[in-house]
Amino acid sequence: MSPEGVPRDIFAGKEATTGPVARTPMNESKGRNKLKMADAKKITMDELLNNNESSFKKAVAGDTVDGKILSVKKHEILIDLGAQGVGLVPRREASFAKNLNVGDEVTASVIEAEMNDGYVLLSLRKAVKDKGWDEIQAKLDSAETVNVTPCDANRGGLLVDYEGIRGFLPVSQLSAEHYPRVGSSDKDEILQRLNSLVGKTIRARILDANKKENKLIFSEKEAIKDGLAERFAELKIGDKIKGVVTGVVDFGVFVNIEGIEGLVHISEISWERVSNPSDYVKVGEIIEAKIIAIDKERLSLSMKQLVEDPWLTEVEALKKGAKVEGTVTRITPFGAFVQISPAIEALVHVSELGEGSDVDPEKIFTLNERKDFKVLDIDKENRKISLSIAK
Repeated sequence: MSPEGVPRDIFAGKEATTGPVARTPMNESKGRNKLKMADAKKITMDELLNNNESSFKKAVAGDTVDGKILSVKKHEILIDLGAQGVGLVPRREASFAKNLNVGDEVTASVIEAEMNDGYVLLSLRKAVKDKGWDEIQAKLDSAETVNVTPCDANRGGLLVDYEGIRGFLPVSQLSAEHYPRVGSSDKDEILQRLNSLVGKTIRARILDANKKENKLIFSEKEAIKDGLAERFAELKIGDKIKGVVTGVVDFGVFVNIEGIEGLVHISEISWERVSNPSDYVKVGEIIEAKIIAIDKERLSLSMKQLVEDPWLTEVEALKKGAKVEGTVTRITPFGAFVQISPAIEALVHVSELGEGSDVDPEKIFTLNERKDFKVLDIDKENRKISLSIAK
């Protein structure tokens, strides 16, 4: 029996409580925890896995994954992939990752999802290449100019490593400054000129890129195209320019004028008769010339038009009927050409050698022989002088 005046439920404990319970912070906290536990019991394991799918996603060949380096050994590199396990970079790529240290965060490509030892086989090189192809495609789409450094050369062009991918810059896509203008048969000199570009930085644009075919082509000409158009617009026929000789060939001289290519044809090198352009200029020499024609990609130049034509002066000393001495320089079926002075060449026509159709100039003249001739006619307007054999 309870003491008088004291409610019975004081001695009965919590289960005997029949009246309302006072609300306290402790009581509210306990209530919330009970609700959370009740809700947690309703979540299945499948639902838990689904909610954390990204954390437990299994590595798949071809995927790109991020991880932290666990160890760097001579023959392998181990990478912590978190819930996806541990990745292994094999010995063949150890040199590729020689600057990596424990704790470094890296990106790798999955080659094999699970090997026999449980590791995920990874490739750092492939990840770099995959990322490189993405960068290359973006630059191709935007026509962005990039800097490339040739690592090797062959007769077809320059080999380039760019964003971890091997590319090619063909000879045909080199600018006037770098194009190896040499005789077509001199392949050794072409290679020598291309080798001189190895290790030098060249501005270029990506001309073609195909990841599936592993094809990457660069163009230096495309990279300077916009600037060339502006410079072309500033030039006009008759302008005097300076340029660097980039090639000397049988038919003339190639000149680089601040990235624009010019050609001095053999007939425009000198007022004298030119047999070998290399007797007049050398590769690397700076020359002056006059623009005589402009097309879309090249200037036609003249060196001789910057100096007075000596023919006009020397011809004044010649008179019709006068005897002159000259050297036979060419023999043709229609006659022989004779050099009277360095600037004047005249023709002895076959009609002056005798009558009949059986006259053969090669039986009358010997190449490089000196003979006496007679001046028959002087045509200053057409720059022609006719001779006959002196008697």
